[in-house]
Amino acid sequence: LLAQKGHFVVLHEMRPQKTTPAHRTSAFAELVCSNSLKSQAPSSASGMLKAEMSLLDSLVLAVAKKTRVPAGEALAVDRELFSAEISRILESHPRIQIVREEVVDVFAGAITVLATGPLTSPALSAWLARATGTGDLYFYDAIAPVVEADSIDLSLTFCANRNDRTWEGEEPSYLNCPMDQASYEHFVQALVEAEKVTPLAFEKEIFYQGCQPIEVLALSGSNTLRFGPMKPVGLVDTEGKRPYAVLQLRSENLSGSAYNLVGFQTKLKYAEQVRVFRLIPALKEARFLRLGSFHRNTYLRAPEVLNPDLSLKGKPCVYVAGQMTGVEGYLESAAMGLLAGIFVDQKIRGLPHRAPPAHTALGALLRHLFQKSKRYSPSGIHFGLFEQVFFENLGSFQRKELRSEMARQASCNFVSYLKGR
Repeated sequence: LLAQKGHFVVLHEMRPQKTTPAHRTSAFAELVCSNSLKSQAPSSASGMLKAEMSLLDSLVLAVAKKTRVPAGEALAVDRELFSAEISRILESHPRIQIVREEVVDVFAGAITVLATGPLTSPALSAWLARATGTGDLYFYDAIAPVVEADSIDLSLTFCANRNDRTWEGEEPSYLNCPMDQASYEHFVQALVEAEKVTPLAFEKEIFYQGCQPIEVLALSGSNTLRFGPMKPVGLVDTEGKRPYAVLQLRSENLSGSAYNLVGFQTKLKYAEQVRVFRLIPALKEARFLRLGSFHRNTYLRAPEVLNPDLSLKGKPCVYVAGQMTGVEGYLESAAMGLLAGIFVDQKIRGLPHRAPPAHTALGALLRHLFQKSKRYSPSGIHFGLFEQVFFENLGSFQRKELRSEMARQASCNFVSYLKGR
């Protein structure tokens, strides 16, 4: 965004000189977890956010649409094509200079944007801890496995989107792996008893509520998965029946040669993942292209350490973007990058700080960062972030119509913001 606004940008990237526990390549925008950027439905919270990001010419959204794979109403991408195309655009941009080196300290006198993501290097994390005076800068996250398509027993699956939701007339996008009660209960028991990767001795486990490992969820009760990532609601098999439990598989690429286990983030040891996940009937002979992994994510407690323009308190030339700000998810991280770009541009041009208002999706997400709470944790975009008091005349609308009306108003409000009104 800054380069497109005419500014010269030096982009520092430590890979491949130094990598992280989750990355595999040196390419930009490598998606290490899910390949989904959430719902495209206009009246969904993520759809509202996408609409505003599109008005800002979001590179991430433009490339995501170009490299999209079928995923119902969700915007999911071929992660390799997505990363390669963003890398090509950045590397060929006339106002972006790329420097392949690790940054361990902030450049004195330069406007700096820290967009190092949840896998910030230990050296820069240490700098952030010193600069902000806080040591609790992390939570743990886990990645879901990927299996080869031709190793799935298709006779034990059915193709359907939840509640028959499709996007622009596409065929159903999800492979569903049903389980009866006996196989489900056996699976859950094995999941609970399986060996897990443990954190370092001096760290405590802090999981983001919206992305907990599958085995952590299973520990809270035998039916938890049936009301979470394995819920059968809205799915009917080829015999017209609702299964007892379901694992959904989503395509990883355009060729359909690989599938992601949706919602199956895990910190099980590798051998245990293969053993336990093969207890799912359709995956009894599954070949795993990628096993799940466990890593530490870095984020800041925004109310304590950030100014309203996303700069660090006491360091007005150092800005933070992406997931580090205290949001969760690829889409939200990209959105915070756009906001940081807007605010840096305002500073360079000597303009007063001006943020999107609370009755827009970007404004609601930004407002969340600065809500002081004893249990502060990262959040993705959802309707709970939208305060109805900031919208007009909503009293007569029912739930579905209410969200559509909020989406309509938010879009108009954001257009007015861009026009300076």
